[in-house]
Amino acid sequence: MFVLVAALLLLGVLVGSVAHVPVPASLVAAGLIGLWLLVFAARERHARRSVRRS
Repeated sequence: MFVLVAALLLLGVLVGSVAHVPVPASLVAAGLIGLWLLVFAARERHARRSVRRS
């Protein structure tokens, strides 16, 4: 998951609109996206475990 976030950030810096945003802002955005992905993955894992037990 972290590799995906890093790859998307690198791609965005090289060819996307992220190239027009300061680097610290890009890193903060990448961190927030990574955090959101972690929370989403944890919630999905918890939901799947809850369904299996029922």
